[in-house]
This record gives sequence, structure tokens and C-alpha cells, in this order.
Amino acid sequence: MIFGLYGAGGFGREVMPMLQRRKWSAGIAATFDEFVFIETNPSASVVDGVRVVSENEFTASQFTHFAIAIANSKIRSEIAERLEARNKIPLTVTSELASISPIATIAPGGIFCDFSTVTANANIGRHFHGNFYSYVPHDCRLGDYVTFAPAVRCNGNVHIGSHAYLGTGAIVKQGRPAEPMTIGAEATVGMGAVVTKPVAPGTTVVGNPARVLQRGSGIA
Repeated sequence: MIFGLYGAGGFGREVMPMLQRRKWSAGIAATFDEFVFIETNPSASVVDGVRVVSENEFTASQFTHFAIAIANSKIRSEIAERLEARNKIPLTVTSELASISPIATIAPGGIFCDFSTVTANANIGRHFHGNFYSYVPHDCRLGDYVTFAPAVRCNGNVHIGSHAYLGTGAIVKQGRPAEPMTIGAEATVGMGAVVTKPVAPGTTVVGNPARVLQRGSGIA
């Protein structure tokens, strides 16, 4: 069988070696004979020694499994919808250097890079990106298509809405079971920001402590 990683850009080229090491989620990597990149309209036939196929070729073939290595969450969701409508199956890619709690709940399609960590009772939605050294601790709740850039440090009891993006080195203060810290859907947390208060949906915050750079527009 052939596994397709959608996106041959920078992140995809970082993730592909994890696949090639064949030590990732569910112990099924050994069933794949080849790993390929998928691009909507490929500009090259080979990238970093890996074959590149078009989306049309992938969906028309017997290839069945995929993950998406594209940071833009809206594009990620559009691709996932197209592929799943063609009966392609999203799988979660987990580096053998990641630490994932067996009692965490993780929806399909995520990517957990080297040295990422997920601990007790975290609940993570579909097609999550946990970049290098990212941390999702106990009792966090993440929606679909959330992106953690490298070295994001979330603390316990944090709820993050779908399509939120947390930039490199961002830190999120711990919430409480009865009052979790919240980051709304489609919010953006800038690089190195320290979030000490809830972030409204669609809002961009930056700095230490995080302050509003751009307010949301009523996103639910």
C-alpha cells in the first residue's frame, strides 16, 4: 500500500522522514510499501527523493490513506473534505520520539512531530498539527484543525476552538476544571505570546502578557 502526505512544502519535508522511519501511530506503518507527497498541481515529480503525485492521481488510484502537512487550517479542511469524499482515510502520524498518553483522545489525521507531548485526558480534534516540541497537557480540549507551531507550551485545563493557530514559543496559562482558559475558534496567538486571559474567537493576540492586536468579527 501507498501512504500519501499532502504538501511537499517545508512542513511536509520535515514530516516525511518520520514516515520513512516507519515507527508511528497504530503500528501499521510496516503495511505501507511507499510514502509519497501529494500536491494539487505538482511542479516537480520528485522532492527530496520522494515521488510526488497529483491530487487527481491520488484520488483516482487505489491509494487509501493520507495525512495533510499544510499549516493553513482552512486549506487543510478543504483538502480533507475532498479526499474523504473520495473514500480516502485520514491517519494520525506520530513520531517515535513523541510522547502520547494512552488515555488521551485523538481524532484522525493529526501530525505529532519529534518531541511533541500529549498527556492525561487531553482531547484533540481532527487534523491537528503538533509541531516539534509542542505540548498538549492534561484536560485540554482542542477543536478540529488546530495548529501548534514549534515549542508551543499549553498548560492544563485549556480549551481551544477549531482552526485556532498558536505561534512558535507561545505559552498559555493554566485554567481550572470549573473555569478553563479559553482560546476561541479561529483565534491567532502570536510567536512568543504569553496568554494569561481568555482570547475571543477570531482575535489575534501578541506579546507578554498577550494583548489584542486585532479583534474578532463575531465568529461563533
